[in-house]
Amino acid sequence: MADIIGTVRALYRYPVKSTAGQALSKAFVTDSGLEHDRKWAIYTADGGIASGKRTHRFRPVPGLMHWSSSSDLPHPEVPMLFSPDGSAYRADEPAASRALSEAFDQHLELHRETATPHHDETPLHLLTTSSLAALANLSGVPVDEGRFRANLIIDTGPVPGFPEDQWIGSELVIGDGVRIRLGSGMPRCVMVDQSQHGLAAEPKILKLLGAHNNTKLGLQAHTVRGGVVRAGDSVVLRRGPAGM
Repeated sequence: MADIIGTVRALYRYPVKSTAGQALSKAFVTDSGLEHDRKWAIYTADGGIASGKRTHRFRPVPGLMHWSSSSDLPHPEVPMLFSPDGSAYRADEPAASRALSEAFDQHLELHRETATPHHDETPLHLLTTSSLAALANLSGVPVDEGRFRANLIIDTGPVPGFPEDQWIGSELVIGDGVRIRLGSGMPRCVMVDQSQHGLAAEPKILKLLGAHNNTKLGLQAHTVRGGVVRAGDSVVLRRGPAGM
């Protein structure tokens, strides 16, 4: 069974993990997610990946989300890193790592992704406008989509609640045939409450998600068939095994 469930409202990539990223009008979807998304990360002295939380891979570096990054021509494979004061650094130049180390008073180094994946859970992550509206209704104030660092925002119109929670195990067909397989809900952590580039702290978001949606928002996803996705593309939901 196939149903048109909305359109692509926005696309985002984050060239350097845990920094603010960039909005896109179109993006190439690869087996490893959006092209140039989180292909670089900042590493701590013990080899951990700088983040807003602590796990076996990640190390908390508070304030990192106030930095930003972008991957543009002529060298999109080497992102630019921007400090909160607007200073710009190429990710592959020593000056970038020095600036980070000085700003956070610890040894930090920028590196490309190798055997250790930079994505938290899966290469792709999506949210719906319905879920954002539901969370805003619970919060009592507007909730900025940038707080959740998703790759795709799907405009689902007036559909209430958290509709993507019913899509787990299905496929989305986007635009001219890009297909993504939908996994489980995206687990949330303290990062959603923290301040970041252009956004103040909002300490009740995680608590609300815990009380009303099992501390999850949006879905994890993997690429089935890649290609170009554009803002405004139609989104079709195919339910059942392997999208049949």
